[in-house]
Amino acid sequence: MFSMIPVQPFIIRLLLVLTIPIQLSAQEKWPGGKKAAIVLTYDDGLVSQLNTAIPQLRQSTLTGTFFLTGNVTEDQMLSWRAAAADGFELANHTLYHPCSKKMYENAPQYYTENYDVNAMLKEAGMMNKILFGIDGKRSRTYAFPCSESVVGGVDYTPALKQSGLVKYARSGGDIHSIITDFSTLDLYKIPSWGVVNKEDGKALISFVEAATAKGGLGIFMFHGVGGDYLDVSGAAHEQLLQYLASHRKDIWVATFQEVMDYVTAQQKQQR
Repeated sequence: MFSMIPVQPFIIRLLLVLTIPIQLSAQEKWPGGKKAAIVLTYDDGLVSQLNTAIPQLRQSTLTGTFFLTGNVTEDQMLSWRAAAADGFELANHTLYHPCSKKMYENAPQYYTENYDVNAMLKEAGMMNKILFGIDGKRSRTYAFPCSESVVGGVDYTPALKQSGLVKYARSGGDIHSIITDFSTLDLYKIPSWGVVNKEDGKALISFVEAATAKGGLGIFMFHGVGGDYLDVSGAAHEQLLQYLASHRKDIWVATFQEVMDYVTAQQKQQR
């Protein structure tokens, strides 16, 4: 005679067993058993990034990704070359940074309403060549200017993907844009938090804490740091970096391409 196992307790035990690997997987998804990944990205290749953000990153021995446009002087190219040699990622933000009319009131030549898909791809291609001249690298990531992907009424994301010009593309988002579900992540619409309201260090750290609690990926989108526009103060930025440096054991800080290469490699292993 076989003894009967009570159905309800058996199912509960079975569910507990099945959930254990899932929990472990979530904890071990980042290199070295780290709890979260953070990417620091900076748009437009601004002077304040060279004068403030990069020195602070170097001091904290942290890295970041800088999305450059064609609006860069020869002297700045030498500074960006030195940054690339130190491990910072130089990435593509198009040649002229075209945006919609609502963003550029007095620059009709750069209205995306007046662009088409081919024009955008040509800009991205030319910017790749400029970046190659700076750091000698061929593999690039991309950030949509103004976080907009529509030109002339058409979303150029599919064409960008098919072009092979860039591996991944970062888009915009808000403070809740923490990535936890990588199975459905569009590698050409990767969300980030656009830091544009002069947030203080506490707010920046809160975003990191939220990503850590969720075991996810948090991507910052900065512009000016201690100057220029859409800026955060140098003090707030430094406070964030100090927090990240003091939590290296739990938080992986790497470039946009490094993190996304890791994510896509993990996706392939799980298929």
